[in-house]
Amino acid sequence: MSTLSAIAPLAQRIVRFSELIPCTTAFIDSRTPGSDAKENFTIIGPGVAENPDQHVHIREPHGFNIGGARQPPHCLNSQHFHETAEVFFVHSGRWAFRTGERADEGEVILHPGDTISIPVHVFRGFENVGDGPGFLYAVLGGDDPGRVVWAPDVLVRARGHGLVLLQSGRLVDTVTDPAPGEDDPVVQPEARSALERIVRHIDTPALEAVVVRDGAPVGEVPATPPGVTERVVIGGANPLEAAPAAPLAWRHGFVCRRVRLAPGSTPAPVRRMEPEVIFVQSGDLTIRIEDEQANLSAGDTVTVPVGAARAMASSAGADLFVTRGGDAPYPARAMDAGAV
Repeated sequence: MSTLSAIAPLAQRIVRFSELIPCTTAFIDSRTPGSDAKENFTIIGPGVAENPDQHVHIREPHGFNIGGARQPPHCLNSQHFHETAEVFFVHSGRWAFRTGERADEGEVILHPGDTISIPVHVFRGFENVGDGPGFLYAVLGGDDPGRVVWAPDVLVRARGHGLVLLQSGRLVDTVTDPAPGEDDPVVQPEARSALERIVRHIDTPALEAVVVRDGAPVGEVPATPPGVTERVVIGGANPLEAAPAAPLAWRHGFVCRRVRLAPGSTPAPVRRMEPEVIFVQSGDLTIRIEDEQANLSAGDTVTVPVGAARAMASSAGADLFVTRGGDAPYPARAMDAGAV
């Protein structure tokens, strides 16, 4: 776990897919049958994990959090909602996302390369409905994305398996601590009247409308170097970059782009004025930040310091999912090819 400085070595800014450290007891439903085989990851920022033992790979504030979930077939993530944006990008597997307190209001099936952003205050859950393990890459809004609000029956069922959640956000095992809650009350299911005031409802067509399918025709950022395409996925129109509005254009506090490097591409180095996190969906990526270089492969994540000289190249081609801080990032500042 590390809190980085602008001069931190590049190796500390990379989280390798093969080196991800999971937590299998991150959330209240970690003992509930059907949800007890999840692996959760906090890649950048503390995320919303309820177990203080959850490993955080990089603590440096970015204005957003990066996390992940790996689940075997037929494993469920229980119904919940958030107070800030939650975006999922499918790295692998076949996933069913369902809305509604009881997962009965809407459903979409997502595949690798698909992106979904379910609005705040909408109960959502997801299940790996594929034949093998699947991995979801997640972006949460804000440095502190708050706490998960669980559907009432999730809390009830969890207590039946010995787990309760305290108001501080801490998960407690009632087997080892049979009387929690004296100084830190146990979270009780939300009152029906409170839920009715805040919860939003979206059905299947509305849920499909917050999905960007892999390969869907979306706008592109025009000022990209030869061999590079940058397609907008999350974020409004940005005159600073002459970027059109993405399909998911409401404010998230960050933007997400699909960047593709053609085989053999070596675009000139640039500097960006906001945090930038690059996730390799497929292919190979060579990244150079200032005077250090590293090779990345599918599933790897790298964070680029604000204002650092950054150059990318790919021998066989690369498909990247890129998150940048703010709703209207500045255009990249081009540099001479020999400057990095």
